[in-house]
Amino acid sequence: MPAITHTDRLPVEIYSAAQVRARDAAIIAAGTPGFELMQRAAHATWQAVSRRWPSVGTLTVLAGSGNNAGDGYLVAELAHRAGWRTRVLALSEPGRLSGDAAQAYACAREASVPVAPWSDGEPLAGVLIDALLGTGADGEVRAAYRPAIEAVNRSACPVVAIDIPSGLHADTGRVLGAAIQADLTVTYIGLKPGLLTGQGPALTGELLFDDLQSGPFDSAVPVATRLAPASLPRLSPRSRTAHKGQFGQVLVIGGDLGTGGAALLTAESALRAGAGMVTLATRPEHVTAALVRRPEVMARGLESTYRLGELVERADVLVVGPGLGQEAWGRSLLSSVVGADRAQVWDADALNLLAAGLVEAPAGTVLTPHPGEAARLLGCDVQAVEADRPEAARRLARRHDCIVVLKGAGSLVAAPDGRLALCDRGHPAMATAGLGDVLAGLIGALRGQGLDGFDAACLAVWLHACAGERLGEQGRGLAAADLPDAVRSLLEEICPCVN
Repeated sequence: MPAITHTDRLPVEIYSAAQVRARDAAIIAAGTPGFELMQRAAHATWQAVSRRWPSVGTLTVLAGSGNNAGDGYLVAELAHRAGWRTRVLALSEPGRLSGDAAQAYACAREASVPVAPWSDGEPLAGVLIDALLGTGADGEVRAAYRPAIEAVNRSACPVVAIDIPSGLHADTGRVLGAAIQADLTVTYIGLKPGLLTGQGPALTGELLFDDLQSGPFDSAVPVATRLAPASLPRLSPRSRTAHKGQFGQVLVIGGDLGTGGAALLTAESALRAGAGMVTLATRPEHVTAALVRRPEVMARGLESTYRLGELVERADVLVVGPGLGQEAWGRSLLSSVVGADRAQVWDADALNLLAAGLVEAPAGTVLTPHPGEAARLLGCDVQAVEADRPEAARRLARRHDCIVVLKGAGSLVAAPDGRLALCDRGHPAMATAGLGDVLAGLIGALRGQGLDGFDAACLAVWLHACAGERLGEQGRGLAAADLPDAVRSLLEEICPCVN
């Protein structure tokens, strides 16, 4: 495997749209004119356009009615002065602009940039600049803007969004009825969560950041932390006298008839992520296959909860749920470990049984729901979860006093105390069965090696996503069993086993 080569130029701090607007206002109040910030934003956008598409030579700006439109007019001025064929299609009467946006329009007109009203059916050409709606958009996109958004999305032209794709909610990543599909988004001052979770990753395209020379956010507390090499928890190097008893015994409980592979994937993942010992408690029918597949895993066949207690007693971490099922066998095993004084990770059917009210997870357990499981836990539908993923993760963490990993594009890790981490890595090839089982085992292994629940979940989610990204470069057909070896290589790059 090659070493990590991903270039990560985005900040790790993530702020709400309101915090970014407050920071913008504070910069202006401290003496930097708002129009100067607008000029900096336009320069950052124009530089990105001219680097990405240097030979296109044509630029069309679609402008709305606020400061986002002002940025667009100034981008048009810069392109026009650079010799590009440029025009602005205005969805709002430019004469109604005020403040800095009005000044930006005046600059474009002074430079002889052609400005015309937008009309449906207007041919679009060159690089399209989305300057329609900014980060303040909250309600459904108005009917007057929808035809323009749809026309941009139908075109074969490259699209650049200023600050955020119009129609994408800056805090949640929810589509407000209709949204621009950008090839490139240049965002300013602070990184917004909606760009990185929900529908944000599908609409943002390549994401660039420019702080507009604004400096740090003073006392503002980020709403989330982006998982990146600079912000990841780390495992300590191992001593030359290390032995297996120091790195956790992980007990995986699951694998009812017909789903034994899920629990085995979890056990193999824990082993490859550095757990000192891994035991698999599963149906007796699966023991032979487990020993053939991975003889290093101590497989124990259980017909009932008899003898489970002694396995729990020897374990440091319990990973419960992969392939567990919701019948009597699975319910009895889960019920028997609820009171165990051990670090726990609950996945898959453990979450479904929790949602059904049959058990309650011990405080501090790591829960790993996908959106469907999260919806069942919250008593809502999947659309409600996806409409505000950060809030869904926080609600679950508070409700159950647990660490919650809300899986999906822009996976989130939430703690009951309000901490929230976001992972912007991954690959579409990861949309396949079994990857959640691998993640559960990875979290369990990191817990066994000394990380607390939140840190173990954060590091595991990042490793899992980056391993999938690396393997996803080969295209479709990624199998969950491919992932543990890739995770092992990445873990060594991030947390070397020895100094």
